Parts: sequence; C-alpha cells; structure tokens
Amino acid sequence: MLSLKIGILSDPHRRSDLQKAAIEKLLEEGAQYLLHAGDLCIEENLRQLEETGVPYAAVFGNNDAALAPLALEYRIRKEPWYFRVGELKVKMMHLPYYLSPDTDLVIYGHTHRFAVELKGGTLYCNPGEICGREEPWSRMALLEYREDRWECRSFRRSLEKGAPWESERRVFPISGN
Repeated sequence: MLSLKIGILSDPHRRSDLQKAAIEKLLEEGAQYLLHAGDLCIEENLRQLEETGVPYAAVFGNNDAALAPLALEYRIRKEPWYFRVGELKVKMMHLPYYLSPDTDLVIYGHTHRFAVELKGGTLYCNPGEICGREEPWSRMALLEYREDRWECRSFRRSLEKGAPWESERRVFPISGN
C-alpha cells in the first residue's frame, strides 16, 4: 500500500527557532513534503524550508508583504495555490477564505488553532501555530495519506527549551476504496 507523509506548518511569525524545531521533528517522523500555510514573516523561515532538501511549498500570509520580492528565489506563492503532491490535488491558503471541496486536501492557517476534518472526500487541515502566540505551545501536523485513509498526527510542545513533543492521532477512512 502506497503511503505519503506530508508535514504541515503555519504561523511561525518571527520565531525561526520554533519553526526549525518543528521542521526537524517532521523530518524525523518521515515527512516527504513540507507545506507551509503562511505568515513566515522573515526570510530565515523560507531559508529553513529550502535547506531541508525536501520538496516544499508555501503561501504568503497576511503578514508576509515584505517577502513578496523573494517569490522567484523560494517556492512561495499567492493564495489560493493549487498544485499536486504525488497524485493528490492540493489547495493551500493562509486566510480560510477558499474552503471549497475542489481538491483532495485543503491546507490553511491564520486562525492559530489546530483543526482537521474530512468532508465529502476532502481533508481540511489547519496545523495550528508554530509561534505560540495564542496558545502556550508550538504546534504542527503530519498527514499520512494511504489508499484507504488519512492519518493526522498533531504535534505540540511547550515553549520551554527542550520540552518534549506530544502528539495526538486521528484517522479518517476514505470511503469508496
């Protein structure tokens, strides 16, 4: 059975230290792709994605105007951005304004709150915030797609240096397979 692991990140703002730790954890867990739903705010956060050597994509958030000149240097685009990850059709945005079920996977950010649900064959995921501004932890998600199901592992950890990662797992069966 084919398996595809996709790391999902959003809203580090200027906390490149927290984003670096999140990326390291996702790669340690086997992420084959990294998708970033915006509010990177500083070039260092884009550079971290690029330096992984893993395929990635990012969208501009509402706080990313200063990054616009870097669109040719990094894989960052305006929202909503439609693209493929393997056989999956993906739509990614920062602001949750384009939440229509016209792809297999919809990624969004901005709210700083983790959310995941399967509706009508489309998986919607907001990984929560890396920066720890609204909640007392840094958060991201790892999606695993298989022919018969989606599995989402939501990771979070306290903002204290060296705190351990905690994770929750949710499985969404894909009907019709």
